[in-house]
Amino acid sequence: MALPALEKNVQTVYKSGKLEILKLSDHVYQHISYLSTNDFGRVDCNGMIVLQDGEAIIFDTPADNESSIELIDFLTKKVRCKIIGIVPTHFHDDCIGGIETFIRNKIIAYASSQTISLLANKGHHLTTSFISFTDSLNLVAGSAPVLIRYFGKGHTSDNVVAYVPHDGVLFGGCLVKTLGATKGNLADATVTEWPETILRLKKYFPTLKVVIPGHGNSGDAALLDYTITLFEQQ
Repeated sequence: MALPALEKNVQTVYKSGKLEILKLSDHVYQHISYLSTNDFGRVDCNGMIVLQDGEAIIFDTPADNESSIELIDFLTKKVRCKIIGIVPTHFHDDCIGGIETFIRNKIIAYASSQTISLLANKGHHLTTSFISFTDSLNLVAGSAPVLIRYFGKGHTSDNVVAYVPHDGVLFGGCLVKTLGATKGNLADATVTEWPETILRLKKYFPTLKVVIPGHGNSGDAALLDYTITLFEQQ
């Protein structure tokens, strides 16, 4: 699933019919699950795992509860680490499809106040289970810090990203498109502001090495430039 430039450093550590886990760097893994949609068919959905010193933080749940159980079991039973947090990066199903499983397993759930509000508007019954933050949150997995930041509207009004400074890895989620992608689901997008949001992100993380998009192959900062160009074309 990784771009050719990353393939020599990428290791598949788990694979089933519903879930794949790739090791991208010393502390960062990409989880891939699958969501069935009416408009786009079966879609691969990416998330990020930050793992260090026996602690893990997960960004975006797998697409459903079954694949979320697989991910939790892999980390807790095979890797034998403690999952200390789950962070959905926006309110769509490809980010929160398995949140019930995480909360049932007493894993702390963090979400931006915007995400919680949007979920509440949809009638989601677990919104009171989240710890809320506004525009930024700093977490630590073992000794690996993770910076969670909001840069503005794009795919949704609430989309946040997460950055692991030790590894130079950015999880852009659905705010960032893989190379060659189309504009995708724009139902909740603010297309006119999307390029500026990515530009702010680029300036804030000038030394990033790896970018994980919400769907498709990971790569480098070229994914940010591609996303800017894609949405500058009106």
